[in-house]
Amino acid sequence: MTVPASAIGIASGPSTLAMFLPPPLHGQLARLTPLDIAVIAVYFAMVLFIGFYLRHGSNTSEQFFLAGREMTAWIAGLSFVSANMGALELMGWAGSAYQYGILATHWYWIGAIPAMLFLGLVMMPFYYVSKTHSVPGYLKLRFGESSRILAAFSFAIEMVLMSGVNMFSMAVVMKVVLGWNITFSILMSSLAVAVYVGLGGLRSAIYNEVLQFVLIWAGALLVPILGLVEAGGWHKMVAKIASNYRDQDYIHLWRDTAHFSANPMGVHWTGIVFGLGFVISFGYWTTDFLVVQRVLAARNLRAAQMAPIIGSFFKMAVPFIVILPGLLGLVVLQNPDGTLLHLVGENQVSVANPHSFNEVLPLMMVRYLGPGLLGLGITALMAGFMSGMAGNVSAFATVWTYDIYQPLIRKRAPDSHYVAIGRWATVLGVVVSIGAAYLVMHAAGIMDYVQALFSFFIAPLLGAILLGMFWKRATAAGGFCGLLLGILSSVSLFLWVRMDPSALSMVALSPDAKSMAENLYRALWSFLISVAVTVVVSLLTRPRPIAELEGLVYGVTKLPFQEPVPFYRNQWFWAVIVVVLFAGLNILFW
Repeated sequence: MTVPASAIGIASGPSTLAMFLPPPLHGQLARLTPLDIAVIAVYFAMVLFIGFYLRHGSNTSEQFFLAGREMTAWIAGLSFVSANMGALELMGWAGSAYQYGILATHWYWIGAIPAMLFLGLVMMPFYYVSKTHSVPGYLKLRFGESSRILAAFSFAIEMVLMSGVNMFSMAVVMKVVLGWNITFSILMSSLAVAVYVGLGGLRSAIYNEVLQFVLIWAGALLVPILGLVEAGGWHKMVAKIASNYRDQDYIHLWRDTAHFSANPMGVHWTGIVFGLGFVISFGYWTTDFLVVQRVLAARNLRAAQMAPIIGSFFKMAVPFIVILPGLLGLVVLQNPDGTLLHLVGENQVSVANPHSFNEVLPLMMVRYLGPGLLGLGITALMAGFMSGMAGNVSAFATVWTYDIYQPLIRKRAPDSHYVAIGRWATVLGVVVSIGAAYLVMHAAGIMDYVQALFSFFIAPLLGAILLGMFWKRATAAGGFCGLLLGILSSVSLFLWVRMDPSALSMVALSPDAKSMAENLYRALWSFLISVAVTVVVSLLTRPRPIAELEGLVYGVTKLPFQEPVPFYRNQWFWAVIVVVLFAGLNILFW
């Protein structure tokens, strides 16, 4: 690995390890050695081989869109986590940790674990028993065709925009580390994803996600380990962060969330608990088809219930390779004169401040990874990017085919026709996502952009799903109106704050709130509006007969009998273990 002979140094402790950054805005941090190139080439070869190898097992719609429903709990569980662990996770949350401190960890613990357990233990029986291909498919069964179409279109838009985030994230890595043209980086990786998902469908995506899960950990684990060694360990890192940023608390999860101005995110604990811990978390993990699709591919109900629980163990560990590099960046990234390097929002990059929050992880990778290891690290990020994008694209293809194309364009066609449409939808999703990638450049940080999308689409959907699944009185008109007005209210609140910044104190309850805090409260309000409208309209309209709600509403549905198993194979036993670990981590980092 070679680097320029001057620019930014990184130091920590008595010994200084020099790191050299490129000239502002352009330039190149490192060059790949033949060994690095070989590692990346082997990975791409394996990805494409899996797609070609599995193409013969994806000839029917059940095989292409749901992997034949034959995945084991472990494979479905690892794919479940990996589909959420794309490049935007690695890049975005490392940048958010630099921007907001350890508060970013909330998105992995309170913002994931309770909802993952709820999905496995409570909601999966409904999804699995109904044999639905998608969450919009459930809305059709519960609320009718209009709600299904509305949810499908909003979901398709969300998936395309999210796929664009993954493209942009990978392009940032290539630009920062290798100096590659951003458009070339986007096109190269997009082509590989289009090939292996288009050939093998969900089955190919799942097996590649398991491979990518291993690579992500193998390649990304070295950065936090070596970073902690240089920083002198966890306690010395914490002490230096506290010394460098005396006006904000970057190292506690809950202690300083009683006041908006006491933490770098400008958030109150109510926003974290209700906006994130309930609305966004439950909305994403229990209704977002990107992740639910992986669990639906499990071979039986018990495997489907165990998959999210298995995934939750790994989810709790992810902050070590995602959040920790961002915290280390607050300590070790320095200018040549010894002052701290100042990273800014993506929309604030300039000659004076050439590096954004999103570049924390690639900067750290070039700092610590030498020849061969850099190739492994780049491969890990490429794996994360392709995992996330493949998840978005495969979910988009399924919803487009079953919930938009079939009911609106061609209701009756041979099964092979819908498989072909799914393959073309994969290509369409990739092409449109390329354009969406450039929208991310207008956001301060990757995750600020992503969480805004969640508040638009996921939060209102949660209201419709929960009322439909747990309230027999909910009607088709109520579900449709609640979902529609929830989406419109969220987008309206977003535009209101952009046109009138003083509205932030009303939307996010404080003028001190930052973008991420605003997203949490906007999601909460849109959820409450969705619920209120659904309830009011349902009370004014006629409900369906109880007999028609079998398999759709809790309390009316007869759940399938499951044979008793030893306690160590029981999903409730492992869920309790997860709860104990979850509580312990929150107390430890209070």
